[in-house]
Amino acid sequence: MSYFIDVILPIPLDKEFTYSINSSEAAFVKPGMRVAVQFGKSKIYAALVTVVHQTPPIVYEAKEIEHILDESPIVTKDQLKLWSWISSYYMCTKGEVMRAALPSAFLLESETIVLKNENNTVDELLLKDDEFLVFEALQYQSLLRIQEIMNIVSKKNVLPVIKRLLEKEVITVQEEIYEQYKPKIVRYIKLRQEYKEEEALKLLLDSLTRAPKQREVLMQLFTLEAQTSKPIKVTELVKKSNSSSAVIKTLIDKNILEEYHVQTDRVHYEADIQYESKKLNEYQDIAFKEIKESFNTKDVCLLHGVTSSGKTEIYVKLIEETIKQGRQVLYLLPEIGLTTQLISRLQQYFGEKLTVYHSKYSVNERVEAWNNVKGAKSKAQIVIGARSAIFLPFTNLGLIIVDEEHESTFKQYDPAPRYHARDTAIVLGHMFKAKVLLGSATPSLETYYNAIKNKFGLVKLTRRFGNVLMPDINLVDVKTKYKKKQMTGHFSDTLLEGIQDALREKEQVILFQNRRGYSPVVECNTCGHSPQCPNCDVSLTYHNHRNQLRCHYCGYNMAMLLQCMACNSTELQTKGFGTEQIEKELKELFPDYKIGRMDQDTTRGKYGYEKIINSFEQGEIDILVGTQMLSKGLDFRNVTLVGIMNADNLLNFPDFRAHERSFQLMQQVAGRAGRTKKRGKVLIQTYNPYHQILQQVSINDFQGMYKDQIEERHQYKYPPFFRIIKITGKHKDYNKVNSAIDWLARSLRNSFHENVLGPEFPPISRIRNQYHKNILIKIPQKQSLAKTKDIIKKIHTSFATIKEFSGVRIIINVDNY
Repeated sequence: MSYFIDVILPIPLDKEFTYSINSSEAAFVKPGMRVAVQFGKSKIYAALVTVVHQTPPIVYEAKEIEHILDESPIVTKDQLKLWSWISSYYMCTKGEVMRAALPSAFLLESETIVLKNENNTVDELLLKDDEFLVFEALQYQSLLRIQEIMNIVSKKNVLPVIKRLLEKEVITVQEEIYEQYKPKIVRYIKLRQEYKEEEALKLLLDSLTRAPKQREVLMQLFTLEAQTSKPIKVTELVKKSNSSSAVIKTLIDKNILEEYHVQTDRVHYEADIQYESKKLNEYQDIAFKEIKESFNTKDVCLLHGVTSSGKTEIYVKLIEETIKQGRQVLYLLPEIGLTTQLISRLQQYFGEKLTVYHSKYSVNERVEAWNNVKGAKSKAQIVIGARSAIFLPFTNLGLIIVDEEHESTFKQYDPAPRYHARDTAIVLGHMFKAKVLLGSATPSLETYYNAIKNKFGLVKLTRRFGNVLMPDINLVDVKTKYKKKQMTGHFSDTLLEGIQDALREKEQVILFQNRRGYSPVVECNTCGHSPQCPNCDVSLTYHNHRNQLRCHYCGYNMAMLLQCMACNSTELQTKGFGTEQIEKELKELFPDYKIGRMDQDTTRGKYGYEKIINSFEQGEIDILVGTQMLSKGLDFRNVTLVGIMNADNLLNFPDFRAHERSFQLMQQVAGRAGRTKKRGKVLIQTYNPYHQILQQVSINDFQGMYKDQIEERHQYKYPPFFRIIKITGKHKDYNKVNSAIDWLARSLRNSFHENVLGPEFPPISRIRNQYHKNILIKIPQKQSLAKTKDIIKKIHTSFATIKEFSGVRIIINVDNY
């Protein structure tokens, strides 16, 4: 009897593929295991089994699998269910979801190996130079990998060379699957059993009188063993005895010492003392009880608590209760930077029950976290992570906390799947019958609307912890200050005064400017030309510390110009300002104080965030300048002044959420001020102090902002009243994109009529040498979402069959806001 399996391949294809297996394999294979399969002519992939069945495919002959890669499933049935939901809701393929969900070590791909053809004699004179180099290398090596051939012939594209050698039958080619995950093995050392007796030990030490280094190693080993009951690492012994691993190797060869290896986790947290969680104050306690009451009737609850109201302590109490029930907790954060501060806080309460999962972790660390969560180990009862943690293989999820739920970083933009972690968390919670708590000081309009309409529970926390007052927010009119000559660089006299006062009192200052780099535009004073990126339609940003011009879209860079490219004039001027320029001005204005900067340029490494946050917390930095990374839930006790350098570039943005986002960002940044007894102060520099949003920010009027914005959304047919799907066409030929997207828009209009907006080129229409053109489809509440997506898919399929549009890439982004 024949058996078959359906598999998902980690490539962007819509359907699952069927392969044949024998009866013994069928008894062993289970859904969620990986098998190596051949797809196409020779490529081998690690595919994921979804079903084992006995129905052969109709259209094609099922190939056999190469081999089985796992002994037990690495993906759970619940995960497969979630993948199906993501692929159908966000209109992407299961292969794309698989690529995003699995740590890359699980996505094995094959590597091409080149071998010498033993059955053929070669006339060396017929070989070209590069072919001869490969042939010669194969005389000394049994096999070559593609990377090695690239190094031998000093070319990046070596496929033509390999092809010619295959035609001449000089080589043969094989595919080899390689495993990326390697467990961490630690070497330990101990004294052999026969020397444990006192007499034998005395004789041994006497015999080593002429080998002082070896004797010193042994003495250090005894000292370490006396100090600790833990096994002794080889590295530790080498360090303590100031010797080398060669000395230790000699002792092992002499059968005096014995080495052994232990597999350990790369990531583990050592909490020395576990603290009791803090007692909630009366307002937190009321909120905590209201959340639990709301969970009796609803699965999702919104905690709307002002900044510094102590939301984290409420989360801790809920986590404690969930763990007592023996269930897992997922704690989602918008930024990796936030995890560093929160881990140390949660570690004090939960010690080793904590696992962290985000993109700055190495492949191996992620695999270990994955296995710990799947095995429901005690060290993975609480998982903290950025949006990708939603894909972990939970087995018994009881609570999901989405902190700062309004943040746009929860939405994945590129590559597919373009999912929103908050919405996916709600679906995941529903699958496990787990409760979901959304927390924010400035909730997104959609979430707040759902809470008011009774779809979600709503709990408010309106007092800051310890009855600390909300910060005093003042608007500074920069236009008037410039007229009155009261500006020093980009600082108004009011802001400088505030900084001086804070520094005098030994307090810290945060300055927010949502642009990195030194200056967004370099312009020639003579002819007005400014250097542009050759790949994108944007001007290059000047970075002072590297003295170069950079594109923030594609990474193109060049040295700073000495003269104008158009007219050779040397009068070049920088316009606008970024975090780097603010940092430079501060160093000139306050030479005696330490200035720090936190943006994408300074937080590149794995511990980039941690270093800056820790040194600011410990008071080593007096003034911290940064982009929106600063706004997200960080807790600094000694900050009394926050300055927003330029509020206008947030407000004047071509996006229906610009006003809501600016309100959220400014409120969040303001919330970093005055989190202890002394009232904080916030100064917002703007050219338009009478702007409604700025007025609402200055009096913490979330309700007023919500009312205004929701009316506008209703009037102009935007979420939460209408759903939005954005379709983008990309191609390097302007005319091709233009005609292709126009055709697509006409076809969509036949079905959706006036609810299709566009097609329109975005403000930056060319990125990485590709032109973009957008269509927006608005979906009213009464219109079926599933049917709408079916129609879009059908139109997309017929679009793909039109020859003249081939090569135009279509990107569908559901809920693109």
